[in-house]
Parts: sequence; C-alpha cells; structure tokens
Amino acid sequence: MATTASGRVGRRAAAPARPPLGLVPTGVLLLGAIYCLFPVSWVVVAATKTSGELFSTGTFAFGTGFFQNLADLAAYRDGVFWLWMLNTLLYAGGGALLSTAVSAVSGYTLAKYRFPGRNLVFNVLIGGILVPAVVLAVPQYLLFSKAGLADTYWSVLLPQILHPYSIYLARVYAGAAVPDSLLEAGRIDGASHVTLLTRVALPLMAPGLVTIFLFQFVAIWNNFLLPFIMLGDDHRFPLTVGLFTMLSAGANNPSLYNLILIGAFVALIPLVALFLTMQRFWRTDLTSGAVKA
Repeated sequence: MATTASGRVGRRAAAPARPPLGLVPTGVLLLGAIYCLFPVSWVVVAATKTSGELFSTGTFAFGTGFFQNLADLAAYRDGVFWLWMLNTLLYAGGGALLSTAVSAVSGYTLAKYRFPGRNLVFNVLIGGILVPAVVLAVPQYLLFSKAGLADTYWSVLLPQILHPYSIYLARVYAGAAVPDSLLEAGRIDGASHVTLLTRVALPLMAPGLVTIFLFQFVAIWNNFLLPFIMLGDDHRFPLTVGLFTMLSAGANNPSLYNLILIGAFVALIPLVALFLTMQRFWRTDLTSGAVKA
C-alpha cells in the first residue's frame, strides 16, 4: 500500500503544470491597454519637445520645451485656447448635467409607471439610438438657423440634452435598482411622486446616473462635427474645433504643431481628473440603507 501510494504521488508530481486560466484574459486586457495608451503616451512625450526636437529625437524621448510650449500656448492669440477650454467645460459640463437630469426622470418614468403610449415612446427611443448623429447634424443646423440660434452657445448645448441612449440606460437601471415594493411603501406613507423620485429613486440610481454623466461628458467633450457645423465665431469654439483650426493653420506654419500637441495634452487632463474623482461612486452599495430588516 505504501508503494502504491508513493507511486501515485510521484506520478502526480511529474504531471506538467497547467498555466492558470486567468493569464489569458489578463494578457488580452494588457494588450488592449497598451493599444489604447500608446497614442496618449506619445502625446504626453511629444508635448515636452521643442520644434527642433519634435522631428529629430526619438519617438519616446522626452524633450526640454514643455514649459515653453505651455507659455506659448497661453500667449497664442491673447489666450484664446483658455477660452476654448471654458467653452468646452460649459458645453460638456452643462450638457451632461442637463442630459443626466432629463434621462433620470424619463428613464424612471418609463420603468416604473404604466401609461398609454409607453411602449411606443420606448420604441421611438430605441429607433433614435440607431440613427447616427452625423445624419442629424445638418437638419439640426437648419432648424436652429430658422430659430435664430445658429452660431450661439445654445446651438451646441441644446441638441445634447435629449440623448436616447442615456434614457435607455436610465430606464434599464431604474428597473433593476429601484424595488417596486419600496415605492409602494412610500406611497402608503403618503409620499408624492416628486418625493419618491428625489428621496427614493435618485439615490438608488446614483451609480447609474454617474455612468450616464461620464458617458455624456466624454461624448460632448470629444464632439467635433456638431460645433463645427453650428459655430462660425471662433470665440465660441470648443477645444476640438479650436485645435482643428490650429492644425489647418499649421500646414503653413509648422511651429504651431508644438502648440497643438501641448493643447491636446492639456485637453486630456480634465477627463482623467473627472474619471479619477467620480469612479468611487461605482463602488457604492446600490441599496445600502434602503430596506431595513
């Protein structure tokens, strides 16, 4: 028996070790991270180079002109870059907040109330998701032009408020995160519809609403086509259109390439800071404190 047991132990020890299954998805995620971060890292490195170093040094060799590039960017056309930054914060921050509020109310209503035409409204929203934004850009411009709102801040801000996909996400999240029994208990206690929305539903939907806000903020921050069509005055441009005009001018003035690169680097900072600041909301307990035993 001892010999048999020792033989089994020896055969088990001699069996080749299998690699952990977790290495495969980890490797895939690592490759995806490298693929996504490669252009960002290049922008960070290129933003530190002077005009002479940009095309003469190695691809990932840091330069010595970061602070000079930053000073030149601040002085470009009397600081128009910072005006573009403020415009972008207005468009992205204001549009994302309004869109999140509209999506929260609309999604909660579609998920928790029964009314005539409810399914029709939801199907129209699904159809709106399938329509590319580029198809709507020119009709929106014509409508705003007739209303006298073209080339204004409203022409960029208003189209971002009603976003079908955000309403769809809010509806799905409200249906999963807000228990019907909790709403019914609130109605028995005499809570109004507004109270149920603001005191019960919205706190439970907070992680989902943060996701919607971030999606909308990033989408509006990176939006190029809509402001490019709507706006003619460069003092109302967001960063995307402003940097594009600098890139177009850089064809005849290569010295602007350094300003474009440092401008792209500065434009990344608010997005990174926003994600690092708001990611903690995704770790909150969805129903913590909502139902007591």
